[in-house]
Amino acid sequence: MVFSSLVFMCIFFPAVLILYHLCPFLKGKNAILLVASLAFYAWGEPKWIILMLITTLVDFIAGVVIGKAKGKGAKKTALVLSVVVTLGFLVVFKYLNFFTSNLNAVLPFDFPETNLTLPIGISFYTFQALSYVVDVYRGDVDYQKNYGKLLLYVSMFPQLIAGPIVRYVDVANEIEDRHVSLPDFSDGITRFLVGLTKKAVLANFVGSLAENYLSGNTETLTLLGSWIGIIAYFFQIYFDFSGYSDMAIGIGRMLGFRFRENFNYPYTALSITDFWRRWHMSLSGFFRDYVYIPLGGNRRFQLRNMLVVWLLTGFWHGASWNFVLWGLYYFLMLALEKYVYGKLLQKLPKIIRLIYSLFIVIIGWVFFYFEDLTSIKDMLGTMFGVGDYALYTAGDLTTLTNNVFLLAVCVIAVTPLLKNIADKAKSKLLATPNGVIVNGIGTLAFQAAVLLLCSACLVGSTYNPFLYFRF
Repeated sequence: MVFSSLVFMCIFFPAVLILYHLCPFLKGKNAILLVASLAFYAWGEPKWIILMLITTLVDFIAGVVIGKAKGKGAKKTALVLSVVVTLGFLVVFKYLNFFTSNLNAVLPFDFPETNLTLPIGISFYTFQALSYVVDVYRGDVDYQKNYGKLLLYVSMFPQLIAGPIVRYVDVANEIEDRHVSLPDFSDGITRFLVGLTKKAVLANFVGSLAENYLSGNTETLTLLGSWIGIIAYFFQIYFDFSGYSDMAIGIGRMLGFRFRENFNYPYTALSITDFWRRWHMSLSGFFRDYVYIPLGGNRRFQLRNMLVVWLLTGFWHGASWNFVLWGLYYFLMLALEKYVYGKLLQKLPKIIRLIYSLFIVIIGWVFFYFEDLTSIKDMLGTMFGVGDYALYTAGDLTTLTNNVFLLAVCVIAVTPLLKNIADKAKSKLLATPNGVIVNGIGTLAFQAAVLLLCSACLVGSTYNPFLYFRF
């Protein structure tokens, strides 16, 4: 089940909201949310619920041992066992076939490959469970004495499938005590609908354009076609993933949880360093706090620490060499900014820095999109005029003409322009005598109009993937 499905929007979520807010007791609310979360996950893959239950149980027991143990040795043993078991599940289900197939390619004998499918959301809930145990070990948060509450944290459906990665320390208090005001609920609806618009109106349409160009044989692409395709994907992945994060944050707000922001207009970044402070911030923060800083951070072996983090970042996204290359690509770009031309970059006009940043990111999405290394080579060759290719076809020009408005809307929507205009208008409106009433009516009208628009787009479209589900 995905947030942009009519089943979720018209049946599942309204039913959960009604039951949840009719229940007067927090224990009942938690129980309703836990059952709903497990049902949400079971909708797609019921057999893998047991894996999530076991993972949570292992980390729950580890947390209890760490919390109660007096000696440091017992605490460290519990932490290590928890990390080994939890990461072990991730390695077996996500990476075992990758390692096996690569070993079979170089060894004179074959290891048997498994037919295990990748459990949805395993990368996200694994990191969440690990962050809980590590934070308990560090003393940043008390251990959870109730397995059901820890399972609620791990399985909470707003962020279970594709993030943002929510740390236990951020929601521990809200699991124990939370309230939802009317303004919070209204803001949650608006945030959800903004995310739904990104997904249903922008990501789906521009994603269909990207698929038309990139899903076929890259050897047949023209120079113009290759750029249309990758720029369309550049927009698709942002609207798809940031839209999901917006919807997750909005749903959380309607239920009394405040999740951290996951995107901060990354396509307005003026450097690659700035880009990764704005893109998938919960993942960047996880690797910073649980890998980079423990390795030494900026204090010692900084270049090595960066290399480790970016190898892991690439590998986290998928068991394929293209993701490893993608991680190494960003390691190289960040290292160059830090040690070679970073100071020079700061002196350039902002428009030049923006173009530089966007160019580097667009090239990066080539590594991210194509799992086949040959396709990556062919795509980059066509984009930069290397090899046998045509400049464009009449079809390319027609496609570009037909999608100029869509692409223009995408350009505007990746900037804070619309939000700034809306915030200023709201501020001026609330300063008027009847501003609160007018604002309330206007908000309801906006929410209804956006809901109708998104529903119409979803009903009329057969293209509705969520890209980050496979990670």
